[in-house]
Amino acid sequence: MVSHLVNTIRNVVGITGNVISLFLFLSPVPTFVRIWKKGSVEQFSPTPYLATLINCMVWVIYGLPMVHPNSTLVMTINGTGTAIEFAYISLFLIFCPDKKKGLKVLLIVLVELIFIALVTTLVLTLVHTTERRSMVVGIIAVLFNITMYASPLSVMRLVISTKSVEYMPFFLSLASFGNGVIWTTYAFLPFDPFIAVPNGLGTLFSLAQLLLYAIYYKSTKRIIATRKETKMELNLSEVVVVSGDIDHKKTGGVP
Repeated sequence: MVSHLVNTIRNVVGITGNVISLFLFLSPVPTFVRIWKKGSVEQFSPTPYLATLINCMVWVIYGLPMVHPNSTLVMTINGTGTAIEFAYISLFLIFCPDKKKGLKVLLIVLVELIFIALVTTLVLTLVHTTERRSMVVGIIAVLFNITMYASPLSVMRLVISTKSVEYMPFFLSLASFGNGVIWTTYAFLPFDPFIAVPNGLGTLFSLAQLLLYAIYYKSTKRIIATRKETKMELNLSEVVVVSGDIDHKKTGGVP
């Protein structure tokens, strides 16, 4: 009776985790809409998307029935995440003005795909029980999951140095926090250290990002407002100069 109740709660939490994870994967959409409109990736970093891609692919392997049985919810949401991250990275490559940077991103994706193919092949051919497969892939998944959650640290340094959160998407941080909390809960029904450890750490990383938003939100508004005022003044001065040149020509060059 207790076991059945725990399994029911686990499934409910897992489905909730799938929904929140989907929000996490879709949270960068406003960022890429901005990139699309401006035709440039500006100072946005590809690191979070590359880290999330390799993380999702490893968790798909972990969720396979022949690796870790009864983990369909883990496999389905990470399969969806893999497709979404491929879409983001493709857009990043299209709108990246720096060709060398774009080539570097493309090479990293290629290395990630080769790595996943090797891990899948070696685990399924050399490791012969689901317990051992779960352990091997689980350890790898923990490392990449921590990398995914820690990937915004470079952006956090930028935030602290510029006192602006403009290039650290808020909804990505919020969704990461919710995702960490729900999957940490899922990991205790029953206890799965490979899910609990990275998602527990991920909750802390995401909380740190949200705290930075609270600290630098007002200064970001001031910086953006100042930038707009400066741009308007520059545009106005250009209009005045052009107008003066026209008047000067009309008077035959007489001041």
